[in-house]
Amino acid sequence: MTDDTQARIAEVVNSADVLLFMKGTPLFPQCGFSSRAIAILDRLGVEYATVDVLQDQGIRQGIKQFSDWPTIPQLYVKGEFIGGSDIMMEMYEEGELAQLLEDKGVAKAA
Repeated sequence: MTDDTQARIAEVVNSADVLLFMKGTPLFPQCGFSSRAIAILDRLGVEYATVDVLQDQGIRQGIKQFSDWPTIPQLYVKGEFIGGSDIMMEMYEEGELAQLLEDKGVAKAA
């Protein structure tokens, strides 16, 4: 993977307070894990952005190296890698994800 791809990913990661790299879009997730991740973010009521990795092969492969995490979806909060859908689900159920978003000052969706 090129440094250019890494730079693009870093730029995207820092472009939104909450960013989800996923397969598909929030309206049409292309896998169950991406669908679950969107459902969690929607329930938490925060503003978030998404990147459809199916639209860009470079990002699809590059994000796995960027985070050193083998699967998609991947959640970032204020530029920090949080985890995939299983970690999101665990943190959501424990109330940790809502607390993290609050601690980081993430805006609620309008």
